[in-house]
Amino acid sequence: MLSIIIAVLVNFLIETSASFTVVVPRDQTVAHVGSTVTLPCWISPPENAEALEIRWYREVFANPVLFYKDGKIEKEQDESYRNRSSLTLRSDLSGGLKDGDVSLQLEKLTVQDEGSFHCYVSGEKAYGSGEVVLKVIALGSAPVLYPQPLDDGRVNISCKSSGWYPEPNVTWTSDERKALHPGGGSRSRGKDQMFSVHSWTVVSHSDAQLVSCSMSLKTGDLRESRINMQAFISSDSSDPWKALFFIILICALLGLVGLILYKNRHKLPGKKPADQIMRDVNIEELRKHADQITIDREHLHPDLRVSGDCKRVRDSQDYKPTGEGFPYELCAFGAQRFKSGRHYWEVELAQEDTPPKNYWLIGVAEHGNFCLKDRSALTPSNGYWCLCSDGPNGFYTSSEKPDKLSLTPRPEQLGVLLDYDDGQLSFYNVKEKKHLLTMSTRFTGSVAPLFNPGVGDQSPLIILDCPKPEESTVEIPASVESPVESSQPLLGNSSDA
Repeated sequence: MLSIIIAVLVNFLIETSASFTVVVPRDQTVAHVGSTVTLPCWISPPENAEALEIRWYREVFANPVLFYKDGKIEKEQDESYRNRSSLTLRSDLSGGLKDGDVSLQLEKLTVQDEGSFHCYVSGEKAYGSGEVVLKVIALGSAPVLYPQPLDDGRVNISCKSSGWYPEPNVTWTSDERKALHPGGGSRSRGKDQMFSVHSWTVVSHSDAQLVSCSMSLKTGDLRESRINMQAFISSDSSDPWKALFFIILICALLGLVGLILYKNRHKLPGKKPADQIMRDVNIEELRKHADQITIDREHLHPDLRVSGDCKRVRDSQDYKPTGEGFPYELCAFGAQRFKSGRHYWEVELAQEDTPPKNYWLIGVAEHGNFCLKDRSALTPSNGYWCLCSDGPNGFYTSSEKPDKLSLTPRPEQLGVLLDYDDGQLSFYNVKEKKHLLTMSTRFTGSVAPLFNPGVGDQSPLIILDCPKPEESTVEIPASVESPVESSQPLLGNSSDA
């Protein structure tokens, strides 16, 4: 009898020591279409999970998103997640599989990825599961406003935008942020499951001078456009056709003048884009925010060559372009991740006795955007903010409609200032001590420096160690140190450079 009791107790202790619980976050995980996301999952108490079976699945257990067994990821997998899923770290402090971290990383998110993901972990004597809810969002294009004067002196304004998920809320406001009632609207959904939205309202002279149309998601992301009504509302409602004629005439003349100025913009002295204001700057003040930037070897195009100190990068002689024009895919990313504060770094674009580089792309990208196939993906809505030099094709920014710039002389040393909290990315000609350009945005996640050395230049692209700034009697607010993220995939069934 005593031996039976002892056997039962030993078996109970073995089962108890081998048991674990699968833990997942309570809140849903939110990520943008096209981005990379981590779905956290771990076992408690922590133990080595390398010998366990790990299965991530959606609705069907036998059709996994990812299946890990016997120390490797199996080929058995839902076809829609092939080359997009891997095991990763849920945080910088994680010890990975050896510490029981079985988190899933998904790349190139689509609307179809939204929903529940089940994390199932099993061993010889224990198993458990948890459910992670993924919310996918897409920030659509800036609303386009179309005014149409009516016979009674009022104006019918249409507001259109596309590329949203889920369906956005539409808000009309006046210049004093007073709500205006929409007259109606329509929604449509494309094959990519994105929403296109059309709304309209009618405004009179007494309603407002400025009218705003904004489209927003529950996450707080929004796009807004405004229009000045003074040019469209007639004070003489007794003769609306006459007023309409003069409005059309004035618009046509203004359009003609604008077209002439645009075609001759390079000949006009002092003509700069709105966000490109040339002015002298104190480089020493900028260097007070300097960070030591290095290149992340884990996320590097295979046709790039990097120096041992991870400071120099250039194209490989074996590189074969995938298309015509600038080689956008030749991207290298900084090993540092920033999500607050000010950060500054400098890049050398010319070496002694060699001409300045003609081809390069420098800026920042949202963490996880480690693939860039063509120009169409190089936009702020996709998580890229940068300045590009495309040789004889000139300089341009990564906006939805690329803005061409005139930068003279060609920068030989470029300074980059990331002001995360104020949503600004600025570029400087260090040798000329000139401000070149500032891009305004709103960052929603951590960002990493972005570098592309182009092809065909004699000089490499070199990340400099900024010299220690000299003592100055002028004080500026100290920069806020930002937390640095580093989330590298541990195991994956693909590697897209």
